[in-house]
This record gives sequence, C-alpha cells and structure tokens, in this order.
Amino acid sequence: MNGDQVTALLAEFAAHGLRVWVAGGWATDAVVGRQTRPHADLDLAIDASRQAELLALLGRLGFVTTVDWLPVRAELTAPDGRKVDIHPVAFRPDGSGVQSGLDGATFAYAADGFAEGVIDGRPVPCLSVDQQLRFREGYPPREVDHHDIALLRGH
Repeated sequence: MNGDQVTALLAEFAAHGLRVWVAGGWATDAVVGRQTRPHADLDLAIDASRQAELLALLGRLGFVTTVDWLPVRAELTAPDGRKVDIHPVAFRPDGSGVQSGLDGATFAYAADGFAEGVIDGRPVPCLSVDQQLRFREGYPPREVDHHDIALLRGH
C-alpha cells in the first residue's frame, strides 16, 4: 500500500466520522514524516464502539475479511491486494484505552498514546512515539522492528 492509498482511506473514514489511528510501520513513518520502507499493510487502532460501521464501510470499498480474530484484530483485503489490519480499542473516559489480545492478554493505550503525524505531506492521526515503543517491547524484534525502533528512538 502506498501513501496516497493510506491517506485516501483515512479521508474516507474521517468523512464518515470514524476515528482511527495509524499504527505499525506506517505510524513510524508518520511521526518521522516520510516513508522509510515498504509496508505490506495498514495497521489501524480503531474505536471499538464503531467497529461495525468501519467494517461495513470497508466492505462497501471492496475489502473482505481474510483474518478474523475479533475482538483482537481482523485483516481485510481489497481485490487489488491492499490490506488493512484493524485493532479495536475500547476507550475509557480519560482517553486511555485497552485492546484485547489472544489468550486473555490485553494491550494498554495511554491517554497520551495518540498523536498526529504526516504521510505524503498530509496530517494523519497516529500512535505516539512512546506508544509505538511500548508496543515493540515484550517480543523478539524482527528486522523491520529494529528499523522502526531506531527511527522512533532518534525522533
């Protein structure tokens, strides 16, 4: 997926009042302000209370569910090969949130875990540097994680 495709999807979500935040590799590039590597998919933290609406919109845009591990995550794929990986977050009144994980695990989102970055010169909502670093703890890093962590720590 390229930057124009990412920003087009984000604009579509915003036009329907759906809150999403870019996560994963695209979030690293968003806070750095430029694309630093290819991305196989677009990871999104989404407002769990609007999950059904977001899934319906993606369906109208031609995406079909190819991985369904909800409430943990779902991957949707478009006919042209674009992939969106959604991660539902249940928000608390203080702005923090929690995402369900496999086997009863949970992932915490701090209230300050949400920020704004830039993709293809356009402002986009994304996970903050600190939140991205927290999510890359607790598992053996892959090559792309080493790349992203170095960029995040340098930012």
